[in-house]
Amino acid sequence: MTKHEEVKNGVIFPKGERNEAFAKYFVGQSYLKTLVADPKVNVGVGVVTFEPGCRNNWHIHRNGFQLLLVTGGEGWYQEEGQPAQLLKAGDVIVTHDGVKHWHGAATDSWFEHLAITAGTPEWLEPVSDEQYNKL
Repeated sequence: MTKHEEVKNGVIFPKGERNEAFAKYFVGQSYLKTLVADPKVNVGVGVVTFEPGCRNNWHIHRNGFQLLLVTGGEGWYQEEGQPAQLLKAGDVIVTHDGVKHWHGAATDSWFEHLAITAGTPEWLEPVSDEQYNKL
């Protein structure tokens, strides 16, 4: 049984459209609802919803940062060389410039977070099934 099915309909903000623009950087299906994309503001804000088992590739934010505000479900966050952290609603993650990391849903749960991002992402290799399935 899948946990946190209510997340698939949006918790605070409506769930976005299928995240086709970034699909090549994800394993599984994600959805994106852009909340702030103002060129006069040096930060983007979006709601990312992950189906169970979905995660993004390892990536680095260059000349910026990323803040993740977890709004629903259960998921994972991991920085290179560190153990993965289980995330639940209310958790906050600060990823500093140049830190290699990934985030995504638990295998059995929908997951949603607000992503507040500045700088340019550098997308890297996928998180392997072997590594992900050990969590």
